[in-house]
Amino acid sequence: MVNHGVPADIVKKIEALRHQIDKHNFHYYSENEPIISDTDFDLLLRELQTLEKQYPDSIIPESPTQRVGTTPLSAFKEAQHLVPMLSLDNAFSDEEVAQFAQRLKQRLYQESQSDVEHIEFVCEPKLDGVAVSLIYENGVLTRGATRGDGSAGEDITQNVRTIATIPLKLHTDNPPSLLEVRGEIVMPLAGFESFNKKALQEGQKVFVNPRNAAAGSLRQLDSRITALRPLEFFCYAAGMIENGLLPQTHFEQLQQLSRWGLRINPLIESVSGFEACLAYYKKIGTLRAELPYDIDGVVYKVNSIAEQEKLGFVSRSPRWAIAHKFPAVEQQTVVEGVDFQVGRTGVLTPVARLKPVFVGGVTVSNATLHNIEETLRKDVRVGDTVMVRRAGDVIPEVVAVILANRPAYTDVVKLPEHCPVCQAEVIKPEGESAARCTGGLYCPAQLKESIKHFASRKAMDIEGLGDKVAEQLVDAGLIKDVAGIFTLDRDSLVNLDRMGEKSADNLLAAIVNSQATTLQRFLFGLGIREVGEATAKSLAQYFGDLQSIETASEESLQAVPDVGPVVAAHIAAFFRQSHNRELIEKCCAAGVHWPIVERPPASQQPLIGKTFVLTGTLTSLTRDEAKAQLEQLGASVAGSVSKNTHTVVAGEKSGSKLTKAEELGIEILNEQSFLVLLKKLSPSSPT
Repeated sequence: MVNHGVPADIVKKIEALRHQIDKHNFHYYSENEPIISDTDFDLLLRELQTLEKQYPDSIIPESPTQRVGTTPLSAFKEAQHLVPMLSLDNAFSDEEVAQFAQRLKQRLYQESQSDVEHIEFVCEPKLDGVAVSLIYENGVLTRGATRGDGSAGEDITQNVRTIATIPLKLHTDNPPSLLEVRGEIVMPLAGFESFNKKALQEGQKVFVNPRNAAAGSLRQLDSRITALRPLEFFCYAAGMIENGLLPQTHFEQLQQLSRWGLRINPLIESVSGFEACLAYYKKIGTLRAELPYDIDGVVYKVNSIAEQEKLGFVSRSPRWAIAHKFPAVEQQTVVEGVDFQVGRTGVLTPVARLKPVFVGGVTVSNATLHNIEETLRKDVRVGDTVMVRRAGDVIPEVVAVILANRPAYTDVVKLPEHCPVCQAEVIKPEGESAARCTGGLYCPAQLKESIKHFASRKAMDIEGLGDKVAEQLVDAGLIKDVAGIFTLDRDSLVNLDRMGEKSADNLLAAIVNSQATTLQRFLFGLGIREVGEATAKSLAQYFGDLQSIETASEESLQAVPDVGPVVAAHIAAFFRQSHNRELIEKCCAAGVHWPIVERPPASQQPLIGKTFVLTGTLTSLTRDEAKAQLEQLGASVAGSVSKNTHTVVAGEKSGSKLTKAEELGIEILNEQSFLVLLKKLSPSSPT
């Protein structure tokens, strides 16, 4: 620590105070055993604050006094995760947990006679809060981020620094050069009640439940507001470590993280076998009402890190973990009507309009009936008394009809023959449960949703064109399709409700800025059925230009990673429609463009199907440049080493990734060998 002009004895005193405060924070929050009174702790903190005020050159970011920033942010930055933050599959019954355990046995032991009672699990309460990622570099907290879509979230570093249960510095003299940990931020029930009570007294917004309160608190652009909220953090896993070691079981890793000052849940247990997991579930269920925070189930994780890696993951969920959810809170109410909502893709979804009822912390007045087949199967009718629950404690749904309370005269719900919005014909393909409006892009319901999706942050990112503005533009007849966004003029915009001259100018500027986009964003914005962000990215990387995608056969499309027969059929069908191609031409004619990616044909991409991992420092090119060249040759570039990795490129000061590659026997290239490979495979190289 550099302290220009600060006397040596003061430096020593300040460092001692920081060490004492960190130690007491650890005992108070992580060990749950305070060793001094709150008053004595406050005196220590006050003494440190006084010295730092007197000697400002002594202040460092990780000082206990520096938890709250002073300058509010204008917006949250995107934060790319070093390793994807996966979501968990859910089990709602003992039978589903048994099936999970059986799948583990088959994958781990193949044909051996070993049973699931030999598998060691870590069991923990499933906290009902907000998942976050924390990064420590050389022991110092440098970033906090929300989970987001699993690949990237929002940078909430200033806000997580305000939470006392998150150490600003790890409690070890030999920290890893990089450590990423995952955990959950919650608002305890007592703090939630106190916060809402105070908000009511002051006439401010109250939150419906602690989870919403935690999420809202973390999304404050002013960290001084977050600091006033009663938030707490529990660590549940390590995401990545470089130049450091962690034990080879999940349970011992958590103990190590706890010793470093990261708070873990005291109810976490290591057990052996499926039956022990169920016993844990029952035990936590009996404790649920007494806990100081909300939980919605328990989580089972395979304890062995080696077995976790062997099991891997599927889609966005690990095969080695599952959430065993508690039964949702259920309530009775009456169906007052059934409406059919039309979604962005034209799907008609029946929705029950309910007599309002309080379920699981939320007043519910609508519940999904999913589709017409499910509605008929449950035989839900207007006037029925029904049981309603929040599925997974989130989505309201009708569980069952209480037939004993059915009125004398009720009618079976029928699928409308015409769209309730545009009156176009409604069709229900044989073998599909979904019914669809055939109105396409002229159906106002689909048009509004198409425009909202097209303008959204991860598509064309048109700031200021939110839901209400999109609806006004359609209702006023200013937009007939998404290409109409680029022909809007100032005079038309200023006549919209709550759209002044400055807002109109800002929106027009945002529209102009959005015209310079990427092929990936444009593809995603088109709203092709089953084409999300990941698939749009894969298509853009594989083909390189839009014309190749437009003319690709279904067979060619299936060569793209993650594109199967169903998705390929949807993509091909979309581009077969002349009005869709015309719409794209209108957008391009209006100025939408993206960088031309010069890529060889798919047949000339020699690294297709190969996965590379970059580690350490490259001196001849940046990691982004190396990644771009690999992807140009068809390779995928991953953030972590696994058995699916083909090659690791190791630069200077390579850490744990190199060690793991050596353990797995994966091909390793130094920088010179990597450059030779790029030169050899480059399309411009002589053959």
